[in-house]
Formats: sequence, C-alpha cells, structure tokens
Amino acid sequence: MPDTTSPTLLFVIGPAAVGKMTVGEAVAARTGYKLFHNHLTIEPLLRLFPYGSPQFQRLNHDFREQISAEAAASDLPGLVFTLVWDFDDPDDAALVERYAAPFRERGSRVLFLELSADQSVRLERNAGETRLAEKPSKRDLDWSNGNLLDMDARYRLNSVDDFAHVPGAHLLIDNTRLEPDEVAERAVEHFGL
Repeated sequence: MPDTTSPTLLFVIGPAAVGKMTVGEAVAARTGYKLFHNHLTIEPLLRLFPYGSPQFQRLNHDFREQISAEAAASDLPGLVFTLVWDFDDPDDAALVERYAAPFRERGSRVLFLELSADQSVRLERNAGETRLAEKPSKRDLDWSNGNLLDMDARYRLNSVDDFAHVPGAHLLIDNTRLEPDEVAERAVEHFGL
C-alpha cells in the first residue's frame, strides 16, 4: 500500500510538443504538486555544453536524479516530472526507474500520465508562446520542427503495452482536441490526486 504521507511522483510523458509542460502546470495548479519540466535542466546546460555531449548527458541525468531524491525526501505533496521517453531504448527505461527510485524506496505512488496527439497539432504547439518562453532552445522553429519530425521517425515515443505490469498507475490520453485543463482534470480524477 502506498504511503499517503510521502510525495507522489507523476511522470507526464509523450513526444515533443504534445503538451507535457502545459498539462503538468494544470495538474500542479489543482494539486499543489511542483512542476519539474525537463527543460529546467536542459536549458542551463545548453549554455555550457552541446546537447548529447558526455558532459551534458552526465550533468543532465545527475541533476534530475538529485532533484528527484530531494523531492522524495521532502514534505512536498508531489512532483510532476515531464520527459520524453523512447520506449524502444532500455537506457531510457532505466533512467525513468532511477528517477523514480527515491519515491519507490519511500513507498510513494509513482504514476504515469501519457499524452499523445496528432503530429500536425504538435507542430502547431511547437510554436506556442509559453513553450518558446520556457524553452529557448526551441525558438529556432525550422530546427525545432525538423527535430520533432526526426524524433517521431526514429523513436517510439508512445507506449503500446509497456505499462501492462502497472495497472492503475498509467493513464493514456489523446489530447489532440482537448484543452490542458480538461486533461489535467481527467488525470487528477483518475489517479485520485
């Protein structure tokens, strides 16, 4: 039985520009959880190291693990953690487990809200004002759109039956035609947040 006095970890996962940060903000507003979107570590590191370089990778993952550990040990009600996950890459699955480990060790709930949306809608969202304000590396829209298309072609960014082993801890929502508040409301209700 999960410990209801320890923070809940809610991963919001899905492909680029699906709305993870915006939905995460809406969940945080309803629950008092803190939002930790993936670009909070990416953007500062890009000022120092190229994306994907050994230094970038090491620091990015170390920072995320440390933040996860501190949040799990805190009196926060919960943490919303957004990320892109390649379901065909065992290293990505291992990283997600490393981020979740401090919460699991404390007996906390670890949940997965997975978003999917049509690629055309995600390309529109890729130029959204809030996205570009929070994620300066996405402001070169030609590059960013190309990166989105490339990631879609190369990686499996939505699950199929990957969560069959965690009944009740996973919710998949196609938010192609849904507002972030509606998605957040469904997630809060579904998980009992």
